[in-house]
Amino acid sequence: MTTPRRGPAIGLVVLAACAGLGLAAAKPKLDPESAKFYQTARLIMTKEEVKIFERLPDPESRKEFIADFWLKRDPDPDTPDNAFKKEFEARVEYINKRFNKEGGPGINTDRGRVFLLMGPPDKVEEFTPEVGSTVRGFAQWWSYYDHQMAVEFIDEKGTGKFMITDYEGDFFGAMDLMKLGRYVRADDIFSKKFVKFETVYDAAAGEIEVRIPAKGLMFKENDEGRNQADLRFLFYVYPDRGAGKESFADARSVVATNAELETLKTVRLRFPRVLPPGTHYVDVVIMGKEGMQGKIRQIFEIKVPGRAS
Repeated sequence: MTTPRRGPAIGLVVLAACAGLGLAAAKPKLDPESAKFYQTARLIMTKEEVKIFERLPDPESRKEFIADFWLKRDPDPDTPDNAFKKEFEARVEYINKRFNKEGGPGINTDRGRVFLLMGPPDKVEEFTPEVGSTVRGFAQWWSYYDHQMAVEFIDEKGTGKFMITDYEGDFFGAMDLMKLGRYVRADDIFSKKFVKFETVYDAAAGEIEVRIPAKGLMFKENDEGRNQADLRFLFYVYPDRGAGKESFADARSVVATNAELETLKTVRLRFPRVLPPGTHYVDVVIMGKEGMQGKIRQIFEIKVPGRAS
């Protein structure tokens, strides 16, 4: 772990992935408030959010996007404070102080970008260069146990500038989860730290179907002696072309006997919503009922075929 194994080019790939942007992505022309937000928030935007934000035509629509951006990531929207936003702002401040000696702002460094998304590592190991190596500086190995992932940084020239040279585990998958705001651990409603679900669209029925792994939910016994999980849903639907957003909320309860729960693989829930032909980005947020901790979120690209001529 003390010499580069994949070369400095991996750092460029990782920075692009961390930022959610292509290396040559054009910056939209923004009003001051939107520009201030985009300067740092773009680093945790998904590629879908970047596309949506860059096509918004005016300050009013961008202001609405910004409010939704932080709300979707709020681990407990029933309280007045947004813990995710506070943590993000604190990380930006820390990073720009801690990693500011590598030739630019801390958030533009490899270590800064990883810290911004993943937070402080569970373990940091430092290694000296091997005898005969061309590497002049130290190597650092950051481990994140919850994600079963680790990242290697090397100061190849001994100047104090550390670049990503290797990683273990699902590095990009972990980054994508963090961009969605899923840093909360197991809680009242979801049995795993990270629960992946699916969303599909039935054009014939005009319904959005959400598919959740049954093992990912925590069921509790109700008054009738059956197992029950109460869920709240928030949907944000963005068309691929033009401005605009459609949002709606719904709540569902999943009830099953012990025998049914043993064989239940996937919870399938349908929500009536007619989507016109074209490509849509559907941002789905799932939470427990009010007063319960827990939130999962994913963004899906849904293509609705046009009508036959």
